Amino acid sequence: MTRLTRAERDLLLRLLELPTVSMLESEDEPRLWEAQRSYADAARDLGFDVVHHAAAEASELTGDQVPLAVRRAVEDRPGFLAAQPSLVLALGPDLPRTSTVMFNVHLDTVAGLEPVGFDGRRFTGRGAIDAKGPAVALLAGIRAALAAAPDRLADTRVLIQAVSGEEGGAMGVFGTRPLLRRGWYGRLNVFCEPTGMRVLSRSTAAMTACVRVDGDDAIDDRPAAGHNATVLLGHLAQRLAVRLPEHAAGGQVCVAGLHTGHLHNRVYGTGRLLLNCSYPDSATGRALAGHLEREVADGVREFADAYRTHRVLARTAADAAAITRVEWHKRGLPALPAAVGPWAIDLMTPEGGPGRWPADEPAFTCDAIWMAGLPGAHTAILGPGDLDRNHAHAAGEYADLSDLEAFAGAVSGILVRFAARQHATTGGMRQ
Repeated sequence: MTRLTRAERDLLLRLLELPTVSMLESEDEPRLWEAQRSYADAARDLGFDVVHHAAAEASELTGDQVPLAVRRAVEDRPGFLAAQPSLVLALGPDLPRTSTVMFNVHLDTVAGLEPVGFDGRRFTGRGAIDAKGPAVALLAGIRAALAAAPDRLADTRVLIQAVSGEEGGAMGVFGTRPLLRRGWYGRLNVFCEPTGMRVLSRSTAAMTACVRVDGDDAIDDRPAAGHNATVLLGHLAQRLAVRLPEHAAGGQVCVAGLHTGHLHNRVYGTGRLLLNCSYPDSATGRALAGHLEREVADGVREFADAYRTHRVLARTAADAAAITRVEWHKRGLPALPAAVGPWAIDLMTPEGGPGRWPADEPAFTCDAIWMAGLPGAHTAILGPGDLDRNHAHAAGEYADLSDLEAFAGAVSGILVRFAARQHATTGGMRQ
């Protein structure tokens, strides 16, 4: 365990006070530039240099992998990208990638600001565990490693990516992905996310489908005259919730928001049903997408057969196929299969240190997906706390000081062991 200093605790409180909500979840401009500058100032005290601090360019956000919400925001909201920069810090000489460790942490948050505080034991506030707390603990761990093995670390380069664009469904496309495409990664790459201090060496990807019904409204006195999107989408939501998960094969299916309207005195002919589906590999993702589209088509036919003579729903049934379609808001993202060599697992999970994520426990989605296929790169996810237990994305988010200090100790150990291994091998020989 590595104790956080008073300055590090104050830095975390400062970061928690700064609202950095993803612009995909808020109309307000986040204070990410300010938060990243505060973080960079603290890192400079350890010897880090700022080697990149900029927002992504619109030209970098091309292709089907960019979520629809991001594409629309870039087109419709001036300053969307400019207000959400990413930061890269570097410690040590400009060494080959084989001698480099990269840590990735995000400073943007979900919406729903929480009261900020520290009672001597627990930090509260939006981002406390996801992921401003881990970001500060990361600096504490590097500080401890530098104190423990300064000579060994002189032959190791350390990169920190402090990114935006992780939350809000952005999936890292204007934060982590552009940085990796510029080559800011190492031989060992650690993504700082809450894992309960268990080393996770894989990451699912996610896709978002929107089932749309675009029909005609009707007045409540003549409900049969229009298309009832509420009933049709409700039928499809129930079918998908029951049948689609059996095809997830290691991923998850979330039947999420359904919206048609708010008033009681009309029949809504248009509506949207959202589904978010994760998958462990690209082949499974493609298969799951196909199953989803087929289940929607089968569900529409089932609805049409069941209600074709119904006195209120007959028009909806007759036109169901014509007014219903699947629109993909996010699709084709890479998943990260097990992407860390045995040497790296041994380095990250020493006796008495972090354990391994159980093989039978589902992984989750984070920016580590963009490491998929990068040559010579070993990637793992590790961090303090638990997404559920610590109320990430929910009311009452917190991070215990003891958990942050345990993570800082783990970071210190990882760096010291990596540096020692590099020192013991000739020229950082690939394994």
